[in-house]
Amino acid sequence: MRDWPDLLVLRHGQTDWNLAGRFQGRRNSDLTELGQAHAAQQNQILQPLLADYPHRFASPQGRAVHTAQIALDDLAFAQDERLQEVAFGDWEGLTRTEIRTQITGDYDDYHWLFQSPNGETFSDMCARVISFLDHLSGPSVIVTHGVTSVVIRGLWLGLSMEDLAVLPKEQGCVIQLKDGEENALRV
Repeated sequence: MRDWPDLLVLRHGQTDWNLAGRFQGRRNSDLTELGQAHAAQQNQILQPLLADYPHRFASPQGRAVHTAQIALDDLAFAQDERLQEVAFGDWEGLTRTEIRTQITGDYDDYHWLFQSPNGETFSDMCARVISFLDHLSGPSVIVTHGVTSVVIRGLWLGLSMEDLAVLPKEQGCVIQLKDGEENALRV
């Protein structure tokens, strides 16, 4: 495990495509009303913590930016390309049902997420996330995506791919990485 600073990691709020079961990857879909409520919940959780987390970052994808604007109460944040969601390649826009017909092996096995045609590999994603984490200069708030948040958290915790696969991808909470542990903060 590397010596990375404490983090508050937020997954963007629910989107239209989350609701429809579509894989977004690098494509975008707007936050639903529930998604905006998720971001408002994250705002409530963050309020007493923000002074201790002076660095703030978000994926440049619209759903993460919109979540950050609500959750951070319009405080300034930097957009960083390395926080984008995993590129699902040819699977972007497809439903879970459509993807299930294209994979060999167990759908519940996390490895298939990184085997999409023309998509991003696990090692490529880890390289960009590590590059981001290595450049942090202090405690930070990160607004990102489901798979990206799991990889960030897994790397920060020193987990294997198999172990990070079971980390939750809950919307509307804030994951705190501090003192070598992960804690889900909820309203």
